[in-house]
Amino acid sequence: MSCAKPHILIIEPFYGGSHKQLISALIEGLNHGDSEIYSLPAKKWHWRARTSALHFAQLIPRDHAFRVLFASSVLSLAELIGLRPDLAACRKIVYFHENQLIYPVREVKQRDCQYGFNEILSCLAADMVLFNSQFNCNSFLDNVQPFLNMQPDFKIKHIREQIEKKCQVLYFPVNFERFPNRRVCAMGETAEDLDEKCIHLIWPHRWEHDKNPKLLGDTLCELHERQVDFKVTICGESYQEIPEEFEHIQEKLGSKLVNFGHLEREEYLKTLLTGDIVISTADHEFFGVAMLEATFCGNYPIAPNKLVYPEIYPKENLYNTSNALTKKLYNFCRMPRVFRKQRDQFFENFNFDRFSAKELVPKYLDIFNKHIADQQS
Repeated sequence: MSCAKPHILIIEPFYGGSHKQLISALIEGLNHGDSEIYSLPAKKWHWRARTSALHFAQLIPRDHAFRVLFASSVLSLAELIGLRPDLAACRKIVYFHENQLIYPVREVKQRDCQYGFNEILSCLAADMVLFNSQFNCNSFLDNVQPFLNMQPDFKIKHIREQIEKKCQVLYFPVNFERFPNRRVCAMGETAEDLDEKCIHLIWPHRWEHDKNPKLLGDTLCELHERQVDFKVTICGESYQEIPEEFEHIQEKLGSKLVNFGHLEREEYLKTLLTGDIVISTADHEFFGVAMLEATFCGNYPIAPNKLVYPEIYPKENLYNTSNALTKKLYNFCRMPRVFRKQRDQFFENFNFDRFSAKELVPKYLDIFNKHIADQQS
């Protein structure tokens, strides 16, 4: 007797980081044999966006029973369907972890418009478009027409309206169960002991320009010059050389810099549990998985009052200017007892459930099941 063929086709051209985490969470919720995954390793992003449709068109079998196709926006869905018209009958769902219409570039002439154009075409080819935050959704839709207006000799109109009716926001499902819960006077220390310890700052982001390492470096050096007591961990993934903003930071901060560079998972979790504040200095963030994970482990989040952050965190946790960030951290480092009371109050009110895989994965599966049922009817 032959086994039933899977009904759900999952395609991920950039299978790493949050892209991999999402698929892993979905697979855990599906029955064995319901889905089939086609992926490529998370490297050479630009080439994945350019050529993965052709690769998968050759790889995916033509003898299939797929009813739902789920892919991240890295895939050029329109190209795949053009190459494989047999997949056009699937209910096609595109998931946006980020969008290229507002990706920050150092110079406008550096922008390769093809990536954004591919995302627009993918939305037009899809039946449903999911975004990991309202900010991601709004920033994409608001920039569809301005982006298309860059085309010099004719105007393409009414595309936003075609895409908007397909859009839905569904938060990224963070698997908090993989992380230790926030500590309460950990490792036998009393509340008084903790009150007197210096503040441990954590910056757990990719070492790339869109995460604004310069703002972090300038802020930490300013705190150091003001002679307040603190220690800091700068971790996260580094795909290239050390950013120039970090080149001399070890010399400047000395023993205050307790971790510098990527940490393996066990060491990373230990570090999160010893942290007090997790900081974002990002110019580009559509959800912020690392911030939420660090927050769940007991770190008080401080983030810019822009991008996705006002959607997630209370206004008390947000700053508007670099001076405001420095002032907030300076006051916390100077008065750790006052800070820890404020942190306790934050955790009494913050609701992690709306971002948890336990709550969100069933919503993703409901979408899959609905589309499968629609195909069968």
